[in-house]
Amino acid sequence: MARHLVYGGRARPMAKGVSSLACLAFVALLGVCFWAGAVWIGQAVLRIVGYGF
Repeated sequence: MARHLVYGGRARPMAKGVSSLACLAFVALLGVCFWAGAVWIGQAVLRIVGYGF
């Protein structure tokens, strides 16, 4: 008996390397955003205190 494919789904799953690479890129992007925010907040605090650049 033939099995019917589910409509709307992928015929083949994505390669495992692609999804892990996307996850690694996302984590790297989160790290960059975190440190950029930390530097921005640090500069704002130094500017408020009076030691600004």
